[in-house]
Amino acid sequence: GECSRSRLAAPATQSTPLLHTASPSRAAMSGSGVRSRAGDGGGQAAKKSETHLSVVVPTYNETENIRPLTERLFKTMKDAGLTAELIFVDDESPGSEESERIVKELAQAGHPVRIHCRKKTEGRGLSSAVLLGFEQAKYKVLLCMDADLQHEPEAAPAVAAPVMEGRADFSVGSRHAAGGGLGFSWSIVRQVISHGATMLAWPVAKSTDPMSGFFCTTREILDRGRGTINPIGFKIGLEIMVRCRCQRVQDVGIMFQERAAGESKLSAKHYKFYVQQLAALYWDKYMDYIFLVVLLVFGALILFTTWMPHQDTFNTMLR
Repeated sequence: GECSRSRLAAPATQSTPLLHTASPSRAAMSGSGVRSRAGDGGGQAAKKSETHLSVVVPTYNETENIRPLTERLFKTMKDAGLTAELIFVDDESPGSEESERIVKELAQAGHPVRIHCRKKTEGRGLSSAVLLGFEQAKYKVLLCMDADLQHEPEAAPAVAAPVMEGRADFSVGSRHAAGGGLGFSWSIVRQVISHGATMLAWPVAKSTDPMSGFFCTTREILDRGRGTINPIGFKIGLEIMVRCRCQRVQDVGIMFQERAAGESKLSAKHYKFYVQQLAALYWDKYMDYIFLVVLLVFGALILFTTWMPHQDTFNTMLR
């Protein structure tokens, strides 16, 4: 029962670790649901589209969702004419052994899928799991999605298309782009929290849904953030978008569905991590401006303290 990677082809290249030590709408599939907030890229010469994609899915006790996600994803990839591999990165949980068994069955059935089960001593958390999966991927185009089927596997080709066609550095499956939305009723409290967190991230991110965990980029773009990406927290897409200086970001409308099975892992601790993550990203992006403001304030204080003791002298001279 010890978890391990299934025996598939090893990654083509080895890279230095990044760590510090309802189906989509026709509008989204056709491209009319794609929205760009930076760098239109329209004047660039046409590039040959990529046809190979590595999909990374972080999991924790998501046993019930592994089989339907895998089968739906590879059917979609086949229909889209794409070659894909699927990598589950599973943090040790009560369902880890069963998850590994299911993945092995799927691999034996011919699906290019594998699983890496991390012991607690190896590390924990969604962000570090995604980065580990990206390191193990063998293709240069990398897509991340959730295991709970709130991200529909049928939307994966559309979300990946802007990057695979060379039109974007980073693409996001967005609830707020044309053709996107919620496929179920969300409580008012959850809507308020979601909109508030999204607004806080807008100054640093070039997406209408910067907290989305459904995103695509390339190994080349990811290398820009090598050594600076923070693996703590759970909004890894936002982290990569900012740290890797993604200029051409495109949103693709998706329908965000209700969780199929299992339980949400979101807790108050994650909100604290999110605030800490945002503070670090603001500093990373606006550090020069912050230094300038501090310098101006410090200079103004010096002038004020110099002027106050000699106020009467200055007033006499002005007369």
